[in-house]
Amino acid sequence: MTVRQSIVFNGDLGSGKSTVSIEIAKRLGLRRVSVGDLYRQMAQERQMTALQLNLHAELDQAVDGYVDQLQRDIAASGESLVMDSRLAWHFFTDALKVHMITEPGEAARRVLLRPSGPAESYTSLEEAKERLRERSESERNRFIVRYGVDKARLRNYDLICDTTRATPEQVITHVIDAYEGRLAADVLRDAPPLLLLDPARVYPTEDVQNLPGLWDSDFVGSVAAGGDQGLEPLTIGYSGEYFFVVDGHRRLSAAIQNGFTLVPARLAAEVDELVVDGLSAAEYFTRQVRAGTVQDWAAAHKIQLPLPEHALRTPDAVLAGDPAAGN
Repeated sequence: MTVRQSIVFNGDLGSGKSTVSIEIAKRLGLRRVSVGDLYRQMAQERQMTALQLNLHAELDQAVDGYVDQLQRDIAASGESLVMDSRLAWHFFTDALKVHMITEPGEAARRVLLRPSGPAESYTSLEEAKERLRERSESERNRFIVRYGVDKARLRNYDLICDTTRATPEQVITHVIDAYEGRLAADVLRDAPPLLLLDPARVYPTEDVQNLPGLWDSDFVGSVAAGGDQGLEPLTIGYSGEYFFVVDGHRRLSAAIQNGFTLVPARLAAEVDELVVDGLSAAEYFTRQVRAGTVQDWAAAHKIQLPLPEHALRTPDAVLAGDPAAGN
């Protein structure tokens, strides 16, 4: 299979883009360019935080204009490289476009623990979480207004990778395998994006008692023997905040039972795209994912799966004694 020319990374703050892109560039012998480093340098020169520079860039197009032209020039050069940039996917065509995600609390914890400079520092986990959310939303709004593109739309990318529990080595291996055509090549070729999701963060849409065969030891053992890359991709919907199963509960269960930190999946629909019975992904998620469904699945698999906001208001959440229910 033909290897793509470059790899471009976009993703959540604290998702590990720098760690992963630096190591991948080393292993593939490619030059790495980080737009994030450039923005942090620009922020320091202006005695601003990264968030303040983002807000300033909403008013001053010269900030983005300089960086955009740099990316256009690099893309036009034809050089194979690794690009760490939240907008490179918009400028590069012949590239594997990777979007890295992670649970917001975990992202804040990572950012809080790493060394910080005058342009980027936080005093608490909650402050880090809120500031990261504000910064990401500022960037998203700016890109929508200025370029007419939404960085949160999954179909902008070839590969979505959830780094919440996966180690850097696991992520690096999966990205290189995807780049070199060894991982779910048919999905990447015919129906991108390929999703690599943390199975403990994927929501069920069926009650666990209605799903026969989840604890079949032969099947669970065969999944263990094949590893996550040998697993048939799940079919997944995306509500805009949460991933949920459209098809593949049994495979998802086996992945959790085997301690997998990543599972491959196809994207059936996201947000307002239709997924089942004329319902959008967001509507289907709200209808199918009830408090009891989530709680029973989590208890059966010994994982923590937070109730989405709509499920917190349902009667079964109240009966279960959820302290947030009804608030």
